Amino acid sequence: MTDNTSHAADMPAFVDHSHLTVIDLPTVSSFYQKAMGLSVLERSASGETLGVAGRPLLTLTTGGNAARAPRSAPGLFHTAFLVPNRRELGRWLAHAAQNGAQLTGASDHLVSEAIYLDDPEGNGIEIYRDRERSEWTYAPDGTVKMATHRLDLQALYDEAPKEGWTGQENGTVIGHIHLQVSDIPQADAFFRDVLGLDIMARYPGASFFATGKYHHHVAANVWNSRGQPKRQDGMSGLSDYTIRFNDPAKLEAAVKALDAQAIATTRSGDTVSLVDPWGIGLRLSA
Repeated sequence: MTDNTSHAADMPAFVDHSHLTVIDLPTVSSFYQKAMGLSVLERSASGETLGVAGRPLLTLTTGGNAARAPRSAPGLFHTAFLVPNRRELGRWLAHAAQNGAQLTGASDHLVSEAIYLDDPEGNGIEIYRDRERSEWTYAPDGTVKMATHRLDLQALYDEAPKEGWTGQENGTVIGHIHLQVSDIPQADAFFRDVLGLDIMARYPGASFFATGKYHHHVAANVWNSRGQPKRQDGMSGLSDYTIRFNDPAKLEAAVKALDAQAIATTRSGDTVSLVDPWGIGLRLSA
């Protein structure tokens, strides 16, 4: 990890866990282990938790009522795994190429370099590395300049070591989570006005939210899901995710705002659980 003062997981609040409901647990788990380089940290009767270097990042659970969610349903657009540097992104790309992984895209976002693919049940995945903060461009209003340019995969591959990849490097985390929602003004109101995240960028049909002037910890778009009803119980895909607050005061401010909006919460120790306006589970943790 480079400069800890600018790392995604060292901001006042960040996403540190994603939980997917899957239909075929062995197949999906095998994919995240073999293709993505995660390790199984814990097994239960209903699922598994995977991570890197002992750090839990992804839980997969299944049940008899799990049914494939339609592509238009609110939920996950992608879980984004942040690797420590460009070298590690290239090493993963070489591994993916050697194992026939089917990529769905690759982009230079100015603040980051990102590669996209789907798991066997269509859950979106991003794997990316951040550029140094000194290379980011901020506007006078505090937002950050982002774009979607073509990433030169050949150059990334050519620079990378081709042997010795045994999984994700220590320091790999969930850098952000990108959601499908029904309405962008509603997303702005929830993530900015209730949870206290800053709007860091906007695309047509999407908003990007973060703390600590990171480019985004959470994104929300309506590209497939505009105007769609809430997720239903038992749908495959994103069951819930966790936003962890390094500053407990920010967590308490979010809880007060949730109460003011009459959004139901339950509390267990330092974790507050709720369902967001689109039927997606959310845990807020200190």
